Amino acid sequence: MNRVPFPSMKRPLIAILRGIKPEEIEATVGGLIENGLTAIEIPLNSPDAFRSIEIAAKMAPADCLIGAGTVLTVEDVDRLDAAGGRLLVTPNVEPSVISRAHEKGMVSMPGCFTATEALSAARAGATGLKFFPAGVLGASGINAIRAVLPPELVIAAVGGVSDKNFADYTKAGILAFGLGTSLYKPGMTAAEVAERAKVTILAYDAAIGA
Repeated sequence: MNRVPFPSMKRPLIAILRGIKPEEIEATVGGLIENGLTAIEIPLNSPDAFRSIEIAAKMAPADCLIGAGTVLTVEDVDRLDAAGGRLLVTPNVEPSVISRAHEKGMVSMPGCFTATEALSAARAGATGLKFFPAGVLGASGINAIRAVLPPELVIAAVGGVSDKNFADYTKAGILAFGLGTSLYKPGMTAAEVAERAKVTILAYDAAIGA
């Protein structure tokens, strides 16, 4: 099946801003982008999430990837499209959601934990897969499942991954990550998030030998 390709990015890192408020978006997202994090996920269980996505999508340069996490329904996909989002991340594998994202030209990364879920997402046309919680599977568990998957799929580790343990995964050839509380927690200032972004980029570059 044809897939919406993951855009060419210097670093395939997705900043997960769970709990962020619309009034925080401009400063926080601006700081992340300035420091090299150009893919932003705003989970839909955040306050007024679609408004935040709309603000982020309008302010971000064209080469940035802005979108939503915790997308559960086809209706969510349509609202995300209307808000200008191009990235869709789910906690589960729902083929109808993945298919609608494909129709809308979105990069889709459904969440999975097993080979059955991963293959179902691949058949539905997912751009990539979010293995969660990666801290439970580990790099070896993800790689064992990856062996049976289409090679063009982007494989991301999410959950329990941070600047502290990038190398555990990059040594196994896993180079894409979703980063949540290691980057952002509700109540953090934009300056604090920007500083965490700097530390994260330095650690990632060191892990891949950049």
